[in-house]
Amino acid sequence: MSGRTLAIGDIHGCDVALESILRAVVIHADDTVVILGDAIDRGPGSKQVLDRILQLSQECRVVFVLGNHEEMLLAALIDLRAVEGWLRYGGLATVDSYGGDPHKIPETHIAYLKSAVNLWETDSEIFIHANLQADVPFDQQPVEWLRWTHLTGFEAPHPSGKRIVCGHTPQKSGVPLVLPGWVCIDTFACGGGWLTCLDAGTNDYCQANLLGNLRFGRLDQPG
Repeated sequence: MSGRTLAIGDIHGCDVALESILRAVVIHADDTVVILGDAIDRGPGSKQVLDRILQLSQECRVVFVLGNHEEMLLAALIDLRAVEGWLRYGGLATVDSYGGDPHKIPETHIAYLKSAVNLWETDSEIFIHANLQADVPFDQQPVEWLRWTHLTGFEAPHPSGKRIVCGHTPQKSGVPLVLPGWVCIDTFACGGGWLTCLDAGTNDYCQANLLGNLRFGRLDQPG
């Protein structure tokens, strides 16, 4: 695979942080950007985030991994019983970003979220939103694990030897969590932390906060 593989953790509507990161890392046409899910809800700019991701997909390859928040939005669009839970769990901020009317969510955004993948695999990494059952084939992974199950810190490395890159479990320290065979880059962007973009090839990462301030680092050890 040519170009870089860049993974971005849970954006949660933090459009300013996302734009700051994309400018800082200087996206090239041969790069692959993996959005690890939960791009929407909680933060102020879910509409703007999805607009920017769609634009980004014209600039390079983008892989969007479905998160539990996207799952809730899609469920709410077809089942009135799911609406209250989604709004209470961060969806109200998303509705506000569309002018207070969920009917204003464009079909292009809905179709894009429907096209998201459960996980994505390269020669060296497995990219997921939340968690993974190591002894279960990818096409049989329970949705509860892929999108809802938080890390315990005792996860075993994957039998394939590939590193698992995930989000979902917020690292309120603002620093990516590195475990043997795992790295979690949900660094609590919407809660006053940082949005993280990890270069999977070098282990360097770029972070931005809600104000667009930047900082850079490298994982403490290979995962």
